[in-house]
Amino acid sequence: MSSGVEADIALDAAVVLSLGMNRVLGRGAGLAGRGAEALAALAEGRAEARAAALAEVETQERALREAVERNARIAALAGTRDRLGAAAELPAPLELDEERPAADLTAWCAATDRALDEAERELSGHVAAEVTAQIFAASAERLEADLGRPEHAAEQPDPAAPADSGDVRRTLGRVLARLLPDAGPAERAAVAEAARLLASAATAAEAEGVLQEVRLRIQDANRRTRELREAQRRRAAEADAAAQAAAERRYVLDSITAAFEDLGYEVEGGFETLTASGGTMVLTRGAWPDHSVRMRVDEAQVRASMTRERPAESEDDRRVDAEREAEWCAAFEAARARLAEAGIRSDVGWRLDPGVRELPVTAESRHTRGRAERRERRRSHDQ
Repeated sequence: MSSGVEADIALDAAVVLSLGMNRVLGRGAGLAGRGAEALAALAEGRAEARAAALAEVETQERALREAVERNARIAALAGTRDRLGAAAELPAPLELDEERPAADLTAWCAATDRALDEAERELSGHVAAEVTAQIFAASAERLEADLGRPEHAAEQPDPAAPADSGDVRRTLGRVLARLLPDAGPAERAAVAEAARLLASAATAAEAEGVLQEVRLRIQDANRRTRELREAQRRRAAEADAAAQAAAERRYVLDSITAAFEDLGYEVEGGFETLTASGGTMVLTRGAWPDHSVRMRVDEAQVRASMTRERPAESEDDRRVDAEREAEWCAAFEAARARLAEAGIRSDVGWRLDPGVRELPVTAESRHTRGRAERRERRRSHDQ
């Protein structure tokens, strides 16, 4: 390996889980406690201890994510409650802490689910009562007159007989209570539009027909609401995956930077050039006036190339090139060992031995040299 090398890289599971936990907790890229223990056990060859630490950090990370989901549901229902002006009681969001046992988090999630289900039913009942009251209050007298059952009505229901306003109102309330409380304005409006037709239903059969239409519109509204919830969950999952990928790229770049700086290199770029696909950095040394290493870190690969700042012009230059390549080869292997300790595995897929080919000249150097030559020509012309 000399002027060129390519290596596939992969993060250890302990690093991936720790980075996810850190994001949930709002922390930096340092490894969580159990993640660090798993890496230490890996380095020491203690397979059983590593497996135990890894299982614990995986359980903790999953429990934290579930708690985050409940906190988000609490916030969503709180928004719905405020919009409706209801008084449903909601549990307080949980303050997340790495030290909180996973079993405690799981128990809190189970209790919170029950409380949130009850709050959702209460909010749905609030919506049902509100819509029902609006409909029947608008034409209370007319409904009493048109839908009131005569005292001499038969005990067996007759589809042609007038509907009982009390029964209709109670049935409508039960039907409307099935509407999800976070249904959108358009969905709620469609349901209310159908429910208002009860005011003009003169018979029990007509009232039942209207109620059936209300049921169908509620089914449609709930379907749309669940689709919206799923779309929101999908966007949240995509955003979470993107944030996790960015955290992993930052961790890799930070670890590579630290490894080579510890070996005496100056590292430029890195975070400054970080993109969705990776980052680029330039490695130099004080004793290397004419040489540098360009390194590209992609999602799953590192590519490095040693370059010259100016073309080699003598055998002495080529001898120095071979020396620099040998230094870089040793440094790269030392850096790989340091990265392995940080949970970054690297498998070299392609490399060159020192002196196999002439080192390329950096594009920046050629560009700078061309501008200098043009300035020199202009000065000669002016003279």
